[in-house]
Amino acid sequence: MSSPAPERTNLLGLPRPALEAFVAQLGSRPFRARQLMNWIYKRGVGEFAAMTDLARDFRARLGAHAEVRAPEIVRVQRSADGTVKWLLRADASQAFETVFIPEPDRGTLCISSQVGCALDCSFCSTAQQGFNRNLTTAEIVGQVWLASAQLAAEGGSAAAGTEPLERRVTNVVLMGMGEPLANFRNVVPALDILLDDYGCDLSRRRVTLSTSGLVPQIYRLAEVSNVALAVSLHAPDDALRNELVPINRKHPIAELLAACWHYLDERNGRSVTFEYVMLDGVNDSAAQARALARLLKGHPAKVNLIPFNPFPGTRYTRSPAPVIQRFRDELLQRGVLATVRRTRGEDIDAACGQLAGRVIDRTTVRLGSKVFGVAVQP
Repeated sequence: MSSPAPERTNLLGLPRPALEAFVAQLGSRPFRARQLMNWIYKRGVGEFAAMTDLARDFRARLGAHAEVRAPEIVRVQRSADGTVKWLLRADASQAFETVFIPEPDRGTLCISSQVGCALDCSFCSTAQQGFNRNLTTAEIVGQVWLASAQLAAEGGSAAAGTEPLERRVTNVVLMGMGEPLANFRNVVPALDILLDDYGCDLSRRRVTLSTSGLVPQIYRLAEVSNVALAVSLHAPDDALRNELVPINRKHPIAELLAACWHYLDERNGRSVTFEYVMLDGVNDSAAQARALARLLKGHPAKVNLIPFNPFPGTRYTRSPAPVIQRFRDELLQRGVLATVRRTRGEDIDAACGQLAGRVIDRTTVRLGSKVFGVAVQP
């Protein structure tokens, strides 16, 4: 009985140094790794036979030991506003979601880092699905590679009314399913590939990592990566944030903000974006806006006010537009930059906080409910 063929290495999971080591194992020199990255990321080619400037015998060895494999598409949904949502297979029963949001001057891809989420934020649909597992580096980068290929194959441009929309991925935000910093081991190499000149070649200002506030990992991120930082704040005081974002019980606001300012100092960042979902009668009063301004005034911060996007079973409702406007004005009057995020993809459940994927096998421990006991990858 013959033994099964060895599993092939997915090159989408290898940053340049690891890819150089891999091609060395195949008997080739480091410059072959740069050629491979050029084919994979610049030209969008995943078939080794098509990489014509590689030696024939090297392509044969690649075919035996490696592959370029993006996540499998389960379903595609398209919004009337041009937003596209892909449901991607994690395994036979699990799936996660990726969303492309086109605008006239940019195309933003919102990618996931986990299947589900363990942080249990009460206003987020993803959190209500529970948590299954971390995505691999190849699955994280594969979302960008796949979306770029799909959009390129479609060609042309979508239009909102008479205004053409960008159909290329120009910006990537880790704001999909999961807490990126809870998957530190796989997310950081993915960031390296996104920023690498031979990889996706994105500016550090065009890659944003959003965290709910894993403070030790923010300090570690400052040592190894340099991307834009966004923080899910959602409350101006610890009592309310403990309810909305339970990780706050372990890392309260003062500790979180100190980590944010440290990150900017270490990485010469321009500002931290604080995400603040607007919940009717919960966190949207003028007094709460003034309290938020006191926290952030004098620091390099901007606030992104997010109208709440409902999902089945939620107890929250969206703040009325005049209330959101008043909240923004209170911040602006006190010298804190604030914007209101325009809701996109709501008709296909692709808006912020609505991503749910398909999480069947869930862990029962959530970070907000039991000694914050879900392991964070080192």
